[in-house]
Formats: sequence, C-alpha cells, structure tokens
Amino acid sequence: MKRVGVIVGREWSFPPRFIDEVNGRNAGVVAEFAKLGGTRMDEPVPYNVLVDRISHEVPYYRSYLKHAVLEGVTVINNPFMWTADDKFFGASLCAKLGLAHPKTMALPNKDYVPGIVKTESLRNLEYPINWQGIADYVGLPCILKDAHGGGWRGVYVCHSVEELIRYYDSSGLLTMIAQEFIQWDQYVRCMCLGRNLVLPMPYDTNNRRYVPDQNYLSPALRNRVIDDSLKLVDALGYDMNTVEWAIKDGVPYAIDFMNPAPDMDVNSLTPEYFEWVVKHMADLVIDQALNPRPQLAELKWGKLF
Repeated sequence: MKRVGVIVGREWSFPPRFIDEVNGRNAGVVAEFAKLGGTRMDEPVPYNVLVDRISHEVPYYRSYLKHAVLEGVTVINNPFMWTADDKFFGASLCAKLGLAHPKTMALPNKDYVPGIVKTESLRNLEYPINWQGIADYVGLPCILKDAHGGGWRGVYVCHSVEELIRYYDSSGLLTMIAQEFIQWDQYVRCMCLGRNLVLPMPYDTNNRRYVPDQNYLSPALRNRVIDDSLKLVDALGYDMNTVEWAIKDGVPYAIDFMNPAPDMDVNSLTPEYFEWVVKHMADLVIDQALNPRPQLAELKWGKLF
C-alpha cells in the first residue's frame, strides 16, 4: 500500500475531503495527515508522496520536506524551488518565456536585521533611491508589494511618488517590488495541477470571490491563458499552483503566479471549482504514488532553466 501524507495549517474543508477522495478510490493508495515530531538525519520517510500546504509558514516543515526529497519522496510542491522563488524572479522568468508581464523593479529593503550598519554594511547600494526613475519606469499608478508575499497582503496601489515612498517606508524588513499597474478588462485566476491541467476561474478582485462562468473568456483567450499558464508551471516545476492573469485589450498579463499553496477552501472556490480541485488533486497524488517522478533530477538548476 502506497502512502500519501498531507501537511496542513488551519484550512478545514479541502484536506479531509481530499483524503476521503483518495481513500475512497481503492487504488492501492492511502492518504492521511502526516505526523512529525523531530527528524533524525538520514531518517527514512514513511510516505511515497507528501502534499505541502503550509511549510512557507512553518520552517521545520520545509526542512523536513527537503529531507524527504533526498529520501526519494515526491513532494508537492518541490520545496527547493519553492524556497528559491520570488515575485521578481517570476517577472524575469516571464520575460525569458516571452509572456506578457507588467514592468517590475526590485527595491532595496527599507530596514535590516540587527547587525547591519547602514553606513558600513551596505556599501554596494546606491543612495538615495531614485524614486522618480522608478516611477518613470513602472508608471503611475503602480503597485508596491512584497516579493515573497501572498494572499493580497501588503499590496498597495500608489498614485504618486510621495505615496510610493510612504508605503515603502512602512515595509520594514520586507523586500518590495514596484510594478506597473494594469487596468484590466477581465481578471482570471487559473488553478494549475500536475503541470498539465489548468482550470481558468473568473475572479472578482473587488469582492475577492470566484464567479463560475464557462463563457467568461472567448475560446481563443481561454486557450491562450491555459497555454501560458502551462509554460509558467512547467518552468517553475510546480504541480499545484494558481496563476493570475489581468487581461487588458485582449492581452493576458501574468500578475501573480507564486502560489504553491493555493487557496482550496470550498467557500472561496465555490462548490463547482472545489470538486474539480479535489478530484484532480486525488488523480495527481495517486499517479505520483504509483508512478513516482524522481525529484532529485530536477534539482540541477542548469537543467531546470
């Protein structure tokens, strides 16, 4: 019997429904909540697949999952790539892939950990920051957000240079990016599973809710966001992700695609999208348990890129 372990936080609807779905298939694969209590180096891992929903907020889990990959376990998502990823890297990746993306700049931190003496430790940084140059590049209004953030936290719309500086001054230890604001006509969040399945979901950004509508996109535009989403998750190596597209004048701009633990709550997704996610996540982990894909081979960065 193959075993799937699920590592979760506070979410309540997806994990038990997913576990029941896997176990109800009678496919020779059993799913359960993983239990961890300290890990010895070189310790065998009792799972064939681990589904990671929370290690970005629990550092011990991330260390355990890296260890699991070395032990031959398939981890969804690959913890090494997840650790290395950030939104500015994603912007540069889009440029290399030929995908539409808002103009983006990475900014020096506002504050630093104790021990950094700004007059001595930051000799490589130009000072003062050329705020007008940043505004000229990304345009106004622009978006200021955490390069490692998610869930719409710490995202600001800045209408002037003064507003950009004010929000930046409150960013503390975060590494921020300034990004061109796309005044979209349509907005879609795509659930991407297994690097081969994409579900475009119309998203109401004002009310933070999905709107099930199979006819929201034209067939050609739907095919483009699916194809472009597949290019991104294939390059990133994510088997579970959401890719957000702001569509302006018929062009989909990749807005956010660093979501390796995407929201899968039934109240967020709506029952229709929720059932699709449960079914296809079960398909994914059962296939990975029975037909493992060596993740160690993906850890060679040169080969990845």
